[in-house]
Amino acid sequence: MQGRLSTCLPRPCGNRGQNKIMDIAILRTFVAIIDEGSFAAAARRMSISKSLCSKHVSDLEADLGARLLHRTTRSVTPTAAGQCYANRVRDVLARLDEASEAVRALSDHPVGPLKIGSPIVYTLNVLRPHLLRFIESNPHVQLEVMLDDGRSDIIAGGFDAVIRIGHLPDAALTARKLHEARIVMVASPGYVAEHGAPEVPADLTRHRCLHYSNLPGSGTWPLQQGKVLIHQRVRIAFASNNSELLRMMAIEGRGIALLPLFALGDELETGALVPLMPDHALPDVPVSLVYPSRRLLTAAMRSFLDFTASLRLV
Repeated sequence: MQGRLSTCLPRPCGNRGQNKIMDIAILRTFVAIIDEGSFAAAARRMSISKSLCSKHVSDLEADLGARLLHRTTRSVTPTAAGQCYANRVRDVLARLDEASEAVRALSDHPVGPLKIGSPIVYTLNVLRPHLLRFIESNPHVQLEVMLDDGRSDIIAGGFDAVIRIGHLPDAALTARKLHEARIVMVASPGYVAEHGAPEVPADLTRHRCLHYSNLPGSGTWPLQQGKVLIHQRVRIAFASNNSELLRMMAIEGRGIALLPLFALGDELETGALVPLMPDHALPDVPVSLVYPSRRLLTAAMRSFLDFTASLRLV
């Protein structure tokens, strides 16, 4: 048993005379192949060629004297030794990353890469005007903002933090509320002229509803009825996690939309959209900055936390 376990231990790939930085890249490539299930996807994730990705694995297998992957024309899966090795390598890489973060955290000036995920329309309409100030205040931080209306996996995506709209089910992450977004119910004048305007929540069951899937609830809309919050079941004609698409469909008269106010331009002022059911105030939803629960934060991440805390967002 002792001899079998020893094959699972990561060890330097120094037999080829390559430096340790290259060895770490080989280990990261191997883990990426396990995660992605293909050389092509792993190569894209690592920003290297597919042939180099394959060579890294071949070199690693030759150095360890063990076959790590089953290769077919359709898939790549780990052998028992490969899976065991990958599990141990992940621990090593996690500790290396923590060590790097610890060094960066000691810096008086924020430096290094910072990857933030954020919903598309929220970034363009709310966050974008403020980003230049952060960039100018942190010239040694390489800020990367990835626009994504889905709920990307923070860890797998390599994000330092993501901005989320709505309530947060993942208690394993740390969240800082930035502000609350006002929600409005709107439709085009043409839609109202043809189908009428709902007056009470139950009327929504007879209308075409355009659902913003980043809001809580599946098939229901939260509405205030007097002092009571109800979850009214609605007839969803179309759903999307992109508020811009829903805004455009509402303007075209495709149905009634429940949208964050920040997703609208001047449509309420110009009359392109009209507010509905003003006596049934819609509860605001939180907008939060979410990041992994770590003991150490890089100076760049701490600076971004301070930056977002200083913003006056609506």
